[in-house]
Amino acid sequence: MTTFQLLLVIVAGGIFYLFFKQLFSGSYPKRGVDFEAKVPDEQIGGISRPDKTFSKPKVQPTRMEELLKMADEAVEKGDMLEARKAVQSALIIDENNIEALRRNGYLQIEFENYEEARESYEKILSLDDNDDVAHDSLANVLHKLGDDEKAVTHHKRAIELDPEYAPHYYNYANTLYDLGQKAEALENYKKAFELDNSLEEAKKMIDELGGSHE
Repeated sequence: MTTFQLLLVIVAGGIFYLFFKQLFSGSYPKRGVDFEAKVPDEQIGGISRPDKTFSKPKVQPTRMEELLKMADEAVEKGDMLEARKAVQSALIIDENNIEALRRNGYLQIEFENYEEARESYEKILSLDDNDDVAHDSLANVLHKLGDDEKAVTHHKRAIELDPEYAPHYYNYANTLYDLGQKAEALENYKKAFELDNSLEEAKKMIDELGGSHE
C-alpha cells in the first residue's frame, strides 16, 4: 500500500467516525422538536412576510360613508348643490339608506322642494316607524304643505317617542303658533326651554306670548 493510499484510508476512517458519533449522540436537529421561533410571539416570517403577521388591516370607509361625509362637508361650506349631488349618488347605491334619505329630506327643504322632502321622510318611516326625528321633520314639511292635521299627528308622535328632546316641543309649538293656538304653543315653548335653556328662540317666544320662563 502506498503512502497516498494509506492517507486516504485514514481520512475516510475519520469521516466515518465523526458521522457515526453525531448520529448516535442524539444532538442532531429533530423536525418539530428542536426548532424554536426567534421572533416574538412565534410570528415566524412576520418581519419579512407581511402576509404572515397578525396586524389588522386599516378599515376603509365604504362608498356610502364617503358620499355622506362629502354631503355633510358640502353643507358646512354652504354648497347645497354639491351636497345634493353626493346624497343623490348615495341613494343610487342604496335607495333605502335612512341616513341618505334624512339628508335628502333636509336638502329638499333647503331648496323648498317640500313634496320631495315629504317623500324622503315618509320613506324613512316606512322603514322605521319609531324614528322620532323623521316624524318631527315630516310634521314640519306637512305644515309647509298646509296639511296641518297630519302635521300635528306627527309632532305628537315625535314627542311620544322621545319626550326628553327639546326641539320636538319647539317645532310643535311653532306649528301651533301658526295655527293660532297660542296658549298651547306657549306650553310647548316652555317645555322646550325647560329641557334645553340654550334654545334662545323658545325664550323669545315665551316672552312674546307673555309667559314666564323663570
